[in-house]
Amino acid sequence: MMGAVLAVNSMKSAFINNCSKIIQSMVFPSQCVLCGAEATEEYDLCRACRTELPYLSITCQCCALPLQMAGTCGRCLQHVPSFDRAYGIFHYAQPLDFLIQRLKFNKKLSYARLLGSLMAEELFKRYVAAAQPLPGVIIPVPLHTSRLRERGYNQALEIARPIARRLEIPIDHRCAARTRETATQSELPAKFRRHNVKGAFKITGLQANHVAIIDDVMTTGYTAEEFASEVRRAGVKKIDIWTCARASMARA
Repeated sequence: MMGAVLAVNSMKSAFINNCSKIIQSMVFPSQCVLCGAEATEEYDLCRACRTELPYLSITCQCCALPLQMAGTCGRCLQHVPSFDRAYGIFHYAQPLDFLIQRLKFNKKLSYARLLGSLMAEELFKRYVAAAQPLPGVIIPVPLHTSRLRERGYNQALEIARPIARRLEIPIDHRCAARTRETATQSELPAKFRRHNVKGAFKITGLQANHVAIIDDVMTTGYTAEEFASEVRRAGVKKIDIWTCARASMARA
């Protein structure tokens, strides 16, 4: 009897919540974060702006560098990365650069939910199309404690949260640490970026065979390479890189 009452109450609660959401969307419809027009229910984007997002199509099959034709870039042919495959969802171009910069430097955490949701949808399509299993764990690239205190959050972790919910993959953000403070990669010339992140990460207590390392932007690939090498040393057999945006700069 008690179980039946609880089930009825649960159904009533779900019905009320759904009605509240419908009424709220009618009275206060969400707006597109890019143009201000009425957005779709699922994303804070209007249909026109979503259609114009710079999705990546032809990339290096290893590091996701944008290419003119499908294949493997020269750098990956010469130096095989520590990771198995990188999945870049968007070009690092307008308006993705705007959304990511506002997320990182202006505390626009709602943009993390938007970007993560878009990534989850695209990642699921790509893994299904390739008949590949999804990773068992998501690991966000960590910030140094001083940078984390300054910013208040790790944008890679915030982007990972909606992906983890939609794809039903756990996040492990405690196994990884940035052991020393490094200069911001985007502020350095490409030739100095490898040395900047060398030995900057530590992995402890990771128990997984297949993981996805997630970050907001991949440019030269040195951060992903250094972090993946530490994850590999921890005993992980397969490592995928998930990056929201991929810049066109090849690794030097």
